Amino acid sequence: MLFRQLFEPQSSAYTYLIACEVTRDAALIDPVLETVDRDVQLLAELGLRLRYTIETHIHADHVTGASALRERTGCKCAVPDTSGAARADLAVTEGESIHIGSLKLQPLFTPGHTDDHYSYFLASGDAARVFTGDALLIDGCGRTDFQNGDAATLYRSVHEKILSLPGDTLVYPGHDYQHRRVSSVDQERDRNPRLGGGKSIDEFVAIMAGLKLPRPKKMDVAVPANRQCGQVLSG
Repeated sequence: MLFRQLFEPQSSAYTYLIACEVTRDAALIDPVLETVDRDVQLLAELGLRLRYTIETHIHADHVTGASALRERTGCKCAVPDTSGAARADLAVTEGESIHIGSLKLQPLFTPGHTDDHYSYFLASGDAARVFTGDALLIDGCGRTDFQNGDAATLYRSVHEKILSLPGDTLVYPGHDYQHRRVSSVDQERDRNPRLGGGKSIDEFVAIMAGLKLPRPKKMDVAVPANRQCGQVLSG
């Protein structure tokens, strides 16, 4: 398996490249519009064919690079089935794996940050990984105050779908604002100040209710665009 963790500094967003070394088929999880040139160049350098872009959810803080990558590579855009996104080629559903060559990416429905959120589990020879989007961050989690988010739902999603995975599973988040790259299920289960260390659902709901976070700057552009797989709407 080939694996790269890529970073977009404006939104502190991670994009993940996974590829089968035998077939050279590849997927990009949560690509960002501003880094499409970088991603296309990397695919060419590694001799890979992009088969899918895969979204964890409809992002509010950046525009996905999915449509631009589809235009340039002929890949398919995979979007959570509950997002209602137009122009998607594949509706992501729990229980229906996404195959990238010999790799099998398993979607896990993890709503709460948004109502359409998925995480993705991948077991390969070197490690087990879970790509958690905004559901679970390193020492944190995504906000729950818009896009039909719900704190109690996120608590259940994280505990039932992510923190129930084997403890040595590597956790790769959708964002990190302190330049951290990876965690583990054990670490987040034990030390996450919002969701770990035995925090109850009531404690978590109270924490989230007290955050009072500002509205994402790009939300009015990003959400409509991402509901079109990254087509920025004019006017």
